[in-house]
Amino acid sequence: MGAADQCLFCRIVAGTEPAEVVLDADEVVAFLDVRPVFKGHVLVVPRAHVVTLPELPDELIGTFFTAVRALSAALPEALGAQGTFVAMNNVVSQSVAHLHAHVVPRTKGDGLRGFFWPRTRYAAGEAAEYAARVRAVVQPG
Repeated sequence: MGAADQCLFCRIVAGTEPAEVVLDADEVVAFLDVRPVFKGHVLVVPRAHVVTLPELPDELIGTFFTAVRALSAALPEALGAQGTFVAMNNVVSQSVAHLHAHVVPRTKGDGLRGFFWPRTRYAAGEAAEYAARVRAVVQPG
């Protein structure tokens, strides 16, 4: 049994696992999360079995994020929400090892408070050090 056969989201994409599909396109599928933050919470996945965003092939980036953007625009209209929360985990807190973007309908006063993680502060000069480390990888040379 291959990775795609064992992957819940691959089975949903293949139609062998039931799901409430809201978008069925050539390279992307979107369906309701079975454990939504709020009703109407959608997961957007590439049809191809890709585990994390860094592994998403360049030719699928536009298609994937176009679908995420379309769902982000559609949920307020469809559900009477005021906006959306869009999130993605890579490895840590990724409950299914298949790339997926969460598009969650939001309404002011819905009870979701900011982000799910604690905030911190940089010590004097520390932000510049962190920025330099990231720049060295993103913009080498």
